Amino acid sequence: MIDIRKNLKSEFSRNVLTLITGTTVAQMIPILVSPILTRIYTPEDFGILALFISVSTILSSMICGRYELAIILPEKEEDAINILALGFILAAFLSFVLFLIVVLFHHTLASALGNLKIEIWLYFIPLVIFTLGVFSLLNYYNNRKKYYEDLAKATVLRSIVLSIVQILGGFFYKGAGGLVIGQIISSFSANLKLVKNISKDKVLISKINKNHILTVANKYKRFPQFSMWSALANNMGFQFYNVLVSAYYSSKTLGFYSMSNRVLGMPATLVGGAMAQVFFQHAAEEKQKTGLTKSIFIKTLKKTLIISLPTFLIIFLIIEDLFALVYGESWRVAGSYVKIVTPMFFIRFNVVTVSNVMNIYGKEKALLIWQIALCLIALLSIFTCSYLKYPFEISLYAMSIGLSLNYLILLYMVYNLSNKGKLF
Repeated sequence: MIDIRKNLKSEFSRNVLTLITGTTVAQMIPILVSPILTRIYTPEDFGILALFISVSTILSSMICGRYELAIILPEKEEDAINILALGFILAAFLSFVLFLIVVLFHHTLASALGNLKIEIWLYFIPLVIFTLGVFSLLNYYNNRKKYYEDLAKATVLRSIVLSIVQILGGFFYKGAGGLVIGQIISSFSANLKLVKNISKDKVLISKINKNHILTVANKYKRFPQFSMWSALANNMGFQFYNVLVSAYYSSKTLGFYSMSNRVLGMPATLVGGAMAQVFFQHAAEEKQKTGLTKSIFIKTLKKTLIISLPTFLIIFLIIEDLFALVYGESWRVAGSYVKIVTPMFFIRFNVVTVSNVMNIYGKEKALLIWQIALCLIALLSIFTCSYLKYPFEISLYAMSIGLSLNYLILLYMVYNLSNKGKLF
């Protein structure tokens, strides 16, 4: 038993290290090229990019019905590959429907978003959310198969393509065009790397059929019923917040805020996401064997605290001066935004890493309620502050405090599930 635990611990650490190495390299690339981009593009350009990403992210949360989460769970590979096929079909169909909506209502949609400059780029959103949906499906399937090196390489490739295209695009397009085109092209690159692990297994692919797809669709229907709306609420909280920043304040303010998320939010999310991927796979195995996920929960939480505590503390202390030094004095305000939300991102990093315990125990309904609360807190903070004519910084403080408390509630629920098998 001791040897088995040691092997599991060693495997977990090795897999986490593989993914974190890949995501760290992947995120270092955009951060390193950011000083170049801030001298090519304006804060308003970054605001348009943030708006494009926000709309794409909100819609991508529904594109596969969240069936990608179910890929990890079945014991049989035939079930997993048919879930993958189901997700692909949903992504293709819904992307096509969305394209028709954009063709018919592109000007109305741009007006509703409060920025007519994004109108031409709305046509590309269906394509981007399709590639994001496929990436999520491939990501979970490769996670199931423990192809962590390929996941790391795909993430790095995506980052390299994004940075190169955005830099080159700045010399050929005026405005935000280069930034958005980089986002579009990079979405394809990672998929090409990950799909090879599936396409080479012809025997498994041959087991995809209509009846099996309908069977797994019904068996795991709780994911579109609850998890899809949960993910939508989560993305609405963070991404629709960006839309409202642009509408209620300005594209420039959104540009500063999006840069703060680029430097802090994305690396924190992706490094935490790397650990969450490995945690999900190992926790699902532990639940099947012991009925609980106590051991892997405690082990993972300790690791995230060791990583995040000194990192976020240093960020909090130096970030304003660092922004001014690296990006120019005009970007100091973005550093001040980072400082405000750093405590919330610290808590979020640790909680999100272990939050898939809710899906493992089938608590999607409870997670949906929690996500709705998350969304309401974020949106109410900006609605209230804009109505009262408060500056944007007050909205950030309100959101950061409210979301921090909500994440701590989720941590309490996850802890109880892992240790007792119940929420409260």
